[in-house]
Amino acid sequence: MKQRLNYSQISPDALNAMLELEKYVHGSELERSLYELVKTRASQINGCAYCIDMHTKDARKAGETEQRLYGLSAWRETPFYSKRERAALEWTEALTLIAENDIPDSLYDSVRKHFDEKEMVVLTMAIIAINGWNRLAISFRTVPGTYQAK
Repeated sequence: MKQRLNYSQISPDALNAMLELEKYVHGSELERSLYELVKTRASQINGCAYCIDMHTKDARKAGETEQRLYGLSAWRETPFYSKRERAALEWTEALTLIAENDIPDSLYDSVRKHFDEKEMVVLTMAIIAINGWNRLAISFRTVPGTYQAK
């Protein structure tokens, strides 16, 4: 696969706008492990190989286990995730696939049991961010395997 264009070089302002959103999420109280799971799960759904590679590397570096990363695409079938993580993953899937479904009150209420109002905003912004990154990487064919965790 060949990269179509390097959006960060062509439009640094676009990259900076996305990085500001990341800065907001990283500066929040949201657990790093949870954020990495959310980013990886949305990237799996969107089929973003570059982002899957990146976020599994970042998750491992942050202490995430191989077992939990391998089980992520089937998280409902495993005992590896907390109730809070399950709520975040369910919210991630619903928002990532928003064109295919409604966000019912029952889902919102279920997730709210594990996240306060501010955390709901941060979690939602985290999901918005990764979906945006996925769309950039997929459309411009950012080459998977090139990312190195810092």
